[in-house]
Amino acid sequence: MSEKKQSAEKKEPEKFGTFGGVFTPSVLTIVGVIMFLRFSTVVGYAGLLNALLILAAANLITLITGLSISSVATNMRVKGGGAYYLISRSLGVKFGGVIAIFFYVAQAVAVTLYVAGFTESILSAFPALPFSYRTIATATNLLVFFCVYIGAGWTIRIQYGILAILALSILSFFIGAGLDFSPDILRSNIQPQWTHEYSFFTLFALLFPAVTGIMAGVNMSGDLKDPSRSIPNGTLTAIGVTIVIYAAVTFALAAGVPRTELQGTGFVMKDHALFPVLIYAGVICATLSSALGSMMGAPRILQAFARDNIFRRLAWFGRGSGRNAEPRNAIILTFLIAQGGILAGGVDTVAPIITMFFLMTYGTVNLACFYEGRSRNPSFRPSFRLNHWTIALTGALGCLIVMFLTNVLWASIALALSALLYYLISRADIRVAWGDVDSGVLYQRARSALLRLERSSYHPKNWRPSILALSGGPYNRLHLADYACWFTADSGIVTIAQIIHGKLEELFDRRREAEDILRKFLLRENISAFPAVIVEENTHAAIKALVQCHGISGIRPNTLLLGWSEDPEKEGMYRDMLITVKQMRRSLLVVACEQKEDKTQIPEGAINLWWNSAEHGALMLLLAYLLRRNPAWSNRPLRIIQPVPPNADTENIERQMREMLVQARIDSELIIIPTDTPFEAVRTAMQPSAVLFAGFDPEEDAVADLRSIAELPGDVILVYNAGDASLSA
Repeated sequence: MSEKKQSAEKKEPEKFGTFGGVFTPSVLTIVGVIMFLRFSTVVGYAGLLNALLILAAANLITLITGLSISSVATNMRVKGGGAYYLISRSLGVKFGGVIAIFFYVAQAVAVTLYVAGFTESILSAFPALPFSYRTIATATNLLVFFCVYIGAGWTIRIQYGILAILALSILSFFIGAGLDFSPDILRSNIQPQWTHEYSFFTLFALLFPAVTGIMAGVNMSGDLKDPSRSIPNGTLTAIGVTIVIYAAVTFALAAGVPRTELQGTGFVMKDHALFPVLIYAGVICATLSSALGSMMGAPRILQAFARDNIFRRLAWFGRGSGRNAEPRNAIILTFLIAQGGILAGGVDTVAPIITMFFLMTYGTVNLACFYEGRSRNPSFRPSFRLNHWTIALTGALGCLIVMFLTNVLWASIALALSALLYYLISRADIRVAWGDVDSGVLYQRARSALLRLERSSYHPKNWRPSILALSGGPYNRLHLADYACWFTADSGIVTIAQIIHGKLEELFDRRREAEDILRKFLLRENISAFPAVIVEENTHAAIKALVQCHGISGIRPNTLLLGWSEDPEKEGMYRDMLITVKQMRRSLLVVACEQKEDKTQIPEGAINLWWNSAEHGALMLLLAYLLRRNPAWSNRPLRIIQPVPPNADTENIERQMREMLVQARIDSELIIIPTDTPFEAVRTAMQPSAVLFAGFDPEEDAVADLRSIAELPGDVILVYNAGDASLSA
């Protein structure tokens, strides 16, 4: 038995941490060929100030994108596919499909860029070699291909050594440049010397691929132990470290290298290093590792895209080999694309193309974060909170503007191809199994959006509270309308319903007048709700009609909110009504309130959850989370009170509950009480209480027991979850 376990453990896929899986490949891809071979050109023609401005603009885009990546990545369980996975699971299959193709091609062509840089370094270090540029580049491409084809684990391990060599080479340059420091050279290199060939934006296009390495770690998402933690930590740390390196290199070049030398064709960083051989070693290792990183990342994008079965003809590329499911079929195609780029041109030829494709990918990542944040979807609860939808929108617009400022023709071609791919994917009418923000955006649009929403499939990710509140006339039971609006927190729909008892044939005019009065009342009181008035001879029949027919498309009520009945004579009818709503698969909220006339004053105390039912706990916790999104409730503590038997394993229960809270991305105090009298334990632990949530089942719980709960201090809300709400979405 032990041998079988050991055998199973050996077959487990190898996973990587933050340093090896994200930080190292990102740094090695960022600090690469452009810095060693072309950064002197940027400083030579742009001057110190403009070079720093170009660097700041490029890094601002990558920093904003890094923040967006971190937000989206910490809001879902990230699997293989990198940026494609994040975008497709946020913006949907259409945007995801477009970006998968463009980003894959960009990463594949990036292999060409790094192989070309490696080849230039070899020819510079060994000018007497009897081989042509294309021969060396092709041999290098084959070497990279075979290394990655063997497996990512071996490739990542050799990158640790490359990182050490790279650090030594940069240190060697800084020492040598420091010895060459001259105030006169610095003054002469401050201002730009633009030419017809080199302008601000042509140099930006040349530099930008140098900072695009942040996707190298993201592309390894399927091979990480904890992607939601490693991606933000590794990506942002890599951005911060490389910003410092690039800024220091910029100043060192401007302060120690004459303008004519910067604008020449020599290997400037090597010529001014303390140990030139280390520069050769650094650039050779950096370019080789960057090529390895792109050759590893690109096939994983294609593999994830193919596995989603958007285009069936790509299914062959979705196959995996070995225990790590290596995308070897996709690696072969990546090698062929990179080889085509080698035959087409060198660094200066492919850099602007890569810039365009990366800008498109970055822009779409920011767009995904913008839509997630702006839609106010309750499922968007990223544990990484250093971002806002306005920042993400700025990043998306910045990428679009820079695309056109860099090259109008290539930007137009890229956008036209994107529109064509989007159209083709739309025509395919592809159905996928994951939820996305698309339905959340449709929720807030007009007729055309509602028609699309009617055809979209439901997913718990897009659950929103759509509450039908039975509050009576305009000034009756205002506390119910208040709670209904608090629970939606600008994320759902509230309908205030009024029932007029009688025959419809006799009360047409009264019904119309009552609806007008209710509508005007909602507008005057600034209550974000819709009115609904129904005429029926008995309350039970009226509720059945409302629950069946009220609403349109995907915004039909999923929750009925009503007040607690204190009339013993109506106890049977009240219970039957609740059971009917349950059988119609709607959630129930029964509010027992101390203050019924005026709810402008929020009760003092905490928001308490009596965890008496895991089945209804998901809805209770989501409602408590939404309640705290209101400014009036935001400073109230959230507490989960769970009575357990005296002999229960409290440590295990507490561990499971805390894991559930981490997965739900909701902060709450947890109180577990071993007791034989749960009711009395909750009564004591809840004080002081503003509101208490408790789960119930109208078919199983006796009305007398519910009455005891409803009479507890503070407001009490009995919750029945029909099953639509989920904490795992």
